[in-house]
Amino acid sequence: MHLQTLLLSLTLTFTIQTTATPIPFSLFTRAAALTESQLITIAPPSKSCSDAPAKGECATAKEAAQYTSQAFDTYKVTSKAEQAAIISIMAFESGDFKYNKNHFPGVAGQGTRNMQSPSYNKKYAASLPDLKDKLPSVSNSPADLLDLLRNAPATDFGSAAWFLTTQCSKEVRAALADGSETGWQRFISDCVGTSVTDERKEYWERAVKAIGV
Repeated sequence: MHLQTLLLSLTLTFTIQTTATPIPFSLFTRAAALTESQLITIAPPSKSCSDAPAKGECATAKEAAQYTSQAFDTYKVTSKAEQAAIISIMAFESGDFKYNKNHFPGVAGQGTRNMQSPSYNKKYAASLPDLKDKLPSVSNSPADLLDLLRNAPATDFGSAAWFLTTQCSKEVRAALADGSETGWQRFISDCVGTSVTDERKEYWERAVKAIGV
């Protein structure tokens, strides 16, 4: 190659590289939006809210996909393994998104889509700037505080992602993120603080398959 041609080639390459519009970093960190179909695969009864057992509590797969995706963006949950764990625990605890407060046995203040205990709901509510002015009036009433969290779907569906990202240790999250059953079991036992059951595992396995962990 002649020197003049080589210099021209290098100049063009440098110009293209330095003038091209940079790709926003957020494109690589934004969680992929969930689909209605994926949620139906994980929780088949969520296809419809016909004959919902609790008035005002049921959410369809379409709604669950929308607000769970929003929660993943808000709390920067981009790991598919973590997403599967979050979706599966919400689908299991809420009875396929039919409930968002505890009815059995009926613990006052326990709820949101992952059925958080009243103590965690209080922490969660305190982390939300939009609720700051409303908290004093419900601070001594777990049931009223829960109703405040349930009022907005984004808040209702955001609790599980908040819990994972703020209440679980780095070690638990690292184990969970590798996508193994052992990592998921550690999340359930060490962070959620409950037992692994066959039914929980079935929800998790469907979630893993549906979102492609």
